[in-house]
Amino acid sequence: MKRLWLKSMLLLGILWGQSSTEVYLFDLVSKEDVYAISNPINISNNPGYDNQPSFMKHGRAVLYASTRNGQTDIVSYQIRTGKKTWLTNTEGSEYSPLQIGSGNAFSAIRLDQDGTQLLYKYSMYSKQGKVLIPDLKIGYHGWVDRNRLLSFVLGDPHTLQLSALKEGKNQILDEKIGRSIHKIPKTSLMSYISKQNVPWTINTLDPETGMTDLIIHTFDGSEDFAWTPSGIMFMGGGDILYKYDPNYDQDWVAMADLNDFGLNDITRLTVSPKGDKVVIVVVEKPVDK
Repeated sequence: MKRLWLKSMLLLGILWGQSSTEVYLFDLVSKEDVYAISNPINISNNPGYDNQPSFMKHGRAVLYASTRNGQTDIVSYQIRTGKKTWLTNTEGSEYSPLQIGSGNAFSAIRLDQDGTQLLYKYSMYSKQGKVLIPDLKIGYHGWVDRNRLLSFVLGDPHTLQLSALKEGKNQILDEKIGRSIHKIPKTSLMSYISKQNVPWTINTLDPETGMTDLIIHTFDGSEDFAWTPSGIMFMGGGDILYKYDPNYDQDWVAMADLNDFGLNDITRLTVSPKGDKVVIVVVEKPVDK
């Protein structure tokens, strides 16, 4: 049983060795396509694993996964007040929270101690949930609309699948993919990372036709990116935060060095619906003893 659980955790990529991750909220400002971040706040401030942030649609709160009592649950952080609320309390661990539409429900990956790993739907208030897709071992996901989602399905190889919940149908669209799956603002397209070639690429995907197109390459080993509401992409490369405007930039452009804030090793990131905040997950350096 423990071996199955460990294997699932390794596939999720959530074992960080001696490292500890923290979730930071920054102000985000832009002028004439020049972006800057400032005023970092450690909103997790918790030993262990804190990761996988996403903004609520109204932009007033951030959801993320956080460790407590030896397992991982979902937390809501209210930006104005700094209040934290634990949203799950199950025997398993939850990861990758995403609000469903603009309602009072969110989806999250639940990993039980027997190795069962499924996508659940949770109420913001009840702390319990129900299975959304019973036949897929999903590691990461992104919503197309309230009925359809794209997911990273664990397997050999890992596959990108489109699921229609009402119809109960799953369709494989690609394989050898990364963990970042996001809707492209102001379009009907989705985006994901393809690992078919080196360097890896960020691709568009039309959920209606299954057609894909190249956007840009990733940094070596980086597989987390985010979109601003105006359609600019952010991605971390080591300690540097980069931006890419598909309409103007030829390549990634450096916009911030997290060493300036005493931080390092960017992993996941997400931008607020208004484009005025960005949340960045960093790897905390271990304290020398």
